[in-house]
Amino acid sequence: MKLGKKLLSLGIIASLVVGVTACSTPAADDSKKSEVVNLTFARGKDVNGSTTKLIEAFEKSHPNIKVHFKEMPADSGQNHDQLVTMLSSKSSEIDVIDLDVIWPAEFGQAGYLQPLDRYIQSDNIPMDKYVQGAVEAGNVNGQQYAMPRFIDAGLLFYRTDLVKNPPKTWDELLAQAKQLKGQGGTQFGYLMQAKQYEGLVCNFIEFAGSYGGRILDSKGNVVVNSPQTIKGLKKMMEIAQSDVVPKNISTFTEVESHTAFIQGQSPFIRNWPYQYSLAEDKKQSKIVGKVGVAPLPAGDQGSAATLGGWMSGISKYSKHKKEAWEFLKFITGPEGQKISAQYGSTPTYLPAFDDKDVQKSNPLYANKNFIEGISKAIPRPVSPVYPEISDAMQIELSKAIVGQQTAEVTVKNIETKLKAILKQ
Repeated sequence: MKLGKKLLSLGIIASLVVGVTACSTPAADDSKKSEVVNLTFARGKDVNGSTTKLIEAFEKSHPNIKVHFKEMPADSGQNHDQLVTMLSSKSSEIDVIDLDVIWPAEFGQAGYLQPLDRYIQSDNIPMDKYVQGAVEAGNVNGQQYAMPRFIDAGLLFYRTDLVKNPPKTWDELLAQAKQLKGQGGTQFGYLMQAKQYEGLVCNFIEFAGSYGGRILDSKGNVVVNSPQTIKGLKKMMEIAQSDVVPKNISTFTEVESHTAFIQGQSPFIRNWPYQYSLAEDKKQSKIVGKVGVAPLPAGDQGSAATLGGWMSGISKYSKHKKEAWEFLKFITGPEGQKISAQYGSTPTYLPAFDDKDVQKSNPLYANKNFIEGISKAIPRPVSPVYPEISDAMQIELSKAIVGQQTAEVTVKNIETKLKAILKQ
């Protein structure tokens, strides 16, 4: 009997030992799960504090991932060069990268970025809910290398005290500009960017796009020499050479055009979204409370707006790609887009515009014309050699704007130069 009790006691002890051992296994797994992964997020200067807020919100919902913000130069060119230096040496120093909207093709083809398709498919990311032009800017040869972060797009701003109904077409714009020139203290009828620089290319893409013209097709082939592109360029030249714009319009960048507009010198201007807040600034604007926004006028094929803004991608050399995707998914997803919007960055995730807090942060976000305008944004030519493409186009377009050559000759010259650059 004593032996039986002893065996029973030993059995209970053995069971307890097994039970304790079994219970200790998950504890070991938990310790592994609690290991902290450190990521580095490289982007330009955090001028409005949004990056800090994004990281704080992400880390709160992902306690096992810490994000270090690596501040890159505010100058886009310097930022680009530093990133290329790091990535070309296969450095794993950075994990998630902010990219100017014209960089994904270059970085993707160079092998600097991790393709995102399998992550997008695995997590069922609704890519159709983003501004499609921004999605296209991150897609290179059929692969998605970057997610849209925030967007700029060309828009038409107008004086609400002078303009009853904003023009729907370029012909209507020209007619209204001629009629309103000189009224309400204005000196001009329309303002645009026509100096030989990137802004000239952006204006051209909008005119050409509104008539169905394109520079490159989806496969990167040069398709600029088309009746549609020529028609768009002719309309651009007609307006730029008319008396509704300043005589020295070929010297105008964003600065010259937005300064003239907020001084009350024109009823219309083509510019980026920042124009609205500038026009509402009582310290420098003479037209506070008198500014409306609309999509750019349409040609035969509707309205088109040149895409600007920033994307985000994952470094091919990151040692923590899974965690990097979690951060990328957050900053480009519903919560991250809301935070960015509240700090002044126009979201690319369209449902964000329906959020009451987002609308409260900027009245433009509740404006249907504004949303329609940015939704029509189209990317500039997606190519790893875009800077060379832009330079070639600027030279030829500048000649056309000042009347040195016809639209047909200009487009033919652009075609020849681009085919040489792309070796087609």
